[in-house]
Order: sequence, then C-alpha cells, then structure tokens
Amino acid sequence: MQAESAPPTPTGETETMTTSPADFAARLRARERILGYWVVLDNPVGTERLAGLGYDYVCVDAQHGLLDYKGTLGAMTAIDARGACAGMVRVPANDGFWIGQALDAGARGVIVPLVNTAEEAAAAVRACRYPPHGVRSYGPMRSGLRVGPTPAEANEQVACVVMIETAQALGNTAEICATEGLDGVYIGPSDLTIALGGRTSTDPSVAEAFDAALATVAEAAKSAGIAAGIHCPDGVTAAKRLAQGFTFATVSSDLVHLEQAAAAHLRDARG
Repeated sequence: MQAESAPPTPTGETETMTTSPADFAARLRARERILGYWVVLDNPVGTERLAGLGYDYVCVDAQHGLLDYKGTLGAMTAIDARGACAGMVRVPANDGFWIGQALDAGARGVIVPLVNTAEEAAAAVRACRYPPHGVRSYGPMRSGLRVGPTPAEANEQVACVVMIETAQALGNTAEICATEGLDGVYIGPSDLTIALGGRTSTDPSVAEAFDAALATVAEAAKSAGIAAGIHCPDGVTAAKRLAQGFTFATVSSDLVHLEQAAAAHLRDARG
C-alpha cells in the first residue's frame, strides 16, 4: 500500500503517512502510541468517513454495539475502503467462534471481553492463531484479501487484546499480562468502576481505587512488554491516559458524538 497524504496540520503543512493498516499489530506490540475510534452503529458509510479522519484504528463493538455479523462485515469493508487505518472488533465473548468470525471478516485485531485469568487469556490467543500456534480454523472468506494470506503472515498481522474489567481480572493482572502471545490488555472503565463498588459506571466515590487500578494495569503491561489500552469518553481523557503510561486509547463512539453534535446545534439554533 502506498503512503497517503494526511489532513493538513495546524500550521497548514501536510504530513505523509508512513504506516499502513498492515503495520497495526507490529506497532501495537512495539508499544507505540496509538489512537482509535469506537463504532456501535450499523452505518457503513459513516464508518467509512470516520476511518479516514486519521485514527490508527476503528473498533467495531460486536458485544454491546447495535449491529450483527453482516453489520460487522460491512464495517470492516468500509474501513478497508479508505485504506487509512486498521479495523478491530470487540467480540461478544471469549469464544473461538466469535473471534474466528471477526478475523475472517478482516479484523486486524480483536478485543476480547471479560477475561479473568491467564488461562482465559491464553485461550483467546489460541483462537487468534492458526496451528501450530493456535486453534483458529482456516476459512478467510474475506480476510484473505487483506490480511496474510498465508497462515504464518496472518498470525503476525493479527493482534489479540483482552479486557481487564472485573475484580478477578484486576487481581490476576500480572499473570494475564505475562500470557505468551498476548499483544495487549484493555480496560473497560465502566465495568471496572462497577466492579470496584461503583453504584454507576462513572461513580466518583471509587475514583481513588479506579486510578490505582489503572496504574496497576499500565505498570503490569509495561513490565510484560505488551500494549496497555483504555476506552475514553473524549480526546482530552485519551491524552491524559497516554501520559499516564497507556500506549493506546479509544475515543468515545459514533452514537455518543451524533447525539452530542445534534444537541449542541439545537442549543445554538434556539439562541
């Protein structure tokens, strides 16, 4: 893939992109700073436009998002159409079927929810890799057009990230991060807040415990030499988390931003 021109910088100059979606897993493993966006709507045209804004990846939420497999497939196709960033999928569960299906659709990485132990993390890794390194079934009906296509190449170009979002996972963070073949861990702040005793997903009464948990995960990932990621409500928070030691961060979502933009314009129109 040839390098593409990025949008003009604040100084008016245009920078040249030197990375491609095929580099995504390698960049993640190298603990480069990476920024992504979250998609929950079944809106391929909207996703295609988002994929060209300059984010390093766009992650489609197949766990809590409002789209089925056809929607995920459409989103991966839309992301690849821009050729500017990597497509990821948060799969519904730590299950070889869901992981394999997302990868066969063309995802360059998966985020696996509710992983509580190193054994569960190892199972996710195996589901992402073809034999002899894993148990992924060979059937890249679409991914073969973009990822790989040989099994060894696909193994190298696909990232496996597991979520730390429960009290049990937090207690096993070091062991999870040390899992062979794991590329990164990812914090789900809402579930983690509730797991720490929060009455809501943003309960400020557990802020101190939450911040301590973030430090624990970031340090464990650093010690293990893997990526540490987190979901963020906005870009300002993403910048803060990167400064705190996280290596990648996802910014908000299409549904949230649609509602926020519509509400802001309505307020402006009403004076």
